Amino acid sequence: MDNVLEQYGHLGILLIFAALFPSLPLIASWAMFKFGLRPRLPNAVKSDTYECGVETEGPTWVQFNFRYYLVALIFVLFDVEVIFLFPLAVALDSVVVTGLVAALIFIAVLFLGLVYEWRRQALEWR
Repeated sequence: MDNVLEQYGHLGILLIFAALFPSLPLIASWAMFKFGLRPRLPNAVKSDTYECGVETEGPTWVQFNFRYYLVALIFVLFDVEVIFLFPLAVALDSVVVTGLVAALIFIAVLFLGLVYEWRRQALEWR
């Protein structure tokens, strides 16, 4: 029982910090609002779109090309999947054949995903 508390005590402390870290700025903002240190009604300047202090030209709500998000999402997907190969590279001495087979299957699945995206022309900029 003592060992379980010792192991999960660290997790509990981390969970407390994870709850306090975003809560403290919100509580401070609310307290500043209640004591009148924060403005209650924003004016026209504060409601204006912020672009490095430069006045906006034209409409601020323009259509954004979704391919930026698609390329970023594909990059993050493949980047995170490659991170899973790191523990295998570290422990390759202990899992020689089975680890190598698992890594080759994993890389083959990644390669098939890349070929699939390439064939669907998701990586082409039109």
